[in-house]
Amino acid sequence: NSFHDGKGHLVIRAVRSSDGKYISARLKTLGKFSVKYGKVKARLRVPYGQGIWPAFWMLGVDIEKVDWPNCGEIDVMENIGKEPGIVHGSLHGPGYSGNTPLTAQYALKGGARFADDFHVFGVEWEPKRIRFFVDGDEYYRVTPNMLPAGTKWVYDHPFFLLLNVAVGGDWPGSPDTTTTFPQEMLVDWVRVWERP
Repeated sequence: NSFHDGKGHLVIRAVRSSDGKYISARLKTLGKFSVKYGKVKARLRVPYGQGIWPAFWMLGVDIEKVDWPNCGEIDVMENIGKEPGIVHGSLHGPGYSGNTPLTAQYALKGGARFADDFHVFGVEWEPKRIRFFVDGDEYYRVTPNMLPAGTKWVYDHPFFLLLNVAVGGDWPGSPDTTTTFPQEMLVDWVRVWERP
């Protein structure tokens, strides 16, 4: 479910098996690569369709010690298939996770879909500020003073990267008769500029 297409792209493919189960892939750099502060970007073409949930995101490397959401989560890009022209950027941490993250959305103009072309999704991460971008446009900025009262900023340690295409779940809902398979996310590149 993950492979190179021979044209310079990494492909993450979601399929429906003959017994009706959905199979996909999640790639992660835990134990191989992490970053603390800097720019993290990926040029992606996302899939589409009801119940399809592509994401480019980051988790704290201490997840196995402190568990989620205490490790922190930075969702550089999430898209749910029923919103083909909208992506979400979010932070999940202790006291602001699951259905209550710090989050914003970016919408394409004129009814365009993110599945129609490649787009660059990124964050610029500093000690007390995380900014979210689509194609170079900043659409969200989060600082510690925006956290809910009594909660903690947990973005001051290394994070690893993840790329995946999920199928179903509470937020996107299940695939329906309009959803076609296979669905593919194409990854042109992932780039990280670590802050010295």
